[in-house]
Amino acid sequence: MRKSYRVKKEQEFQQVFEQHQSVANHKFVIYQIAKPNQPHFRVGISVGKKIGNAVQRGWVKRRIRQTLLEVKPQIKAEVDFLVIARPAAQGMSMAETKRNLVHALKLAHLLTEED
Repeated sequence: MRKSYRVKKEQEFQQVFEQHQSVANHKFVIYQIAKPNQPHFRVGISVGKKIGNAVQRGWVKRRIRQTLLEVKPQIKAEVDFLVIARPAAQGMSMAETKRNLVHALKLAHLLTEED
């Protein structure tokens, strides 16, 4: 995902956390903040050390990024959101990751209606 689609700075992460609009399922937590007049969404991904070692955390991040890339056309534009992986996300297959992340995005009302 290109840099313009990422929430990178600590200050931006904290701004989203402070709004405290969050939803969760068993595998992921999503925090969001509305950003009117923004050309596209921005996302931050956080995978904590409870997930495992660096290699395992990298695998989880890659699967989250790939899922977001696949559903990118359906994600609302004027929003910044954070995806936080819970320890239960460790060891999931790509299909499980996609199913659980799409479910969390639907709970957060971040996906537009599908065709």
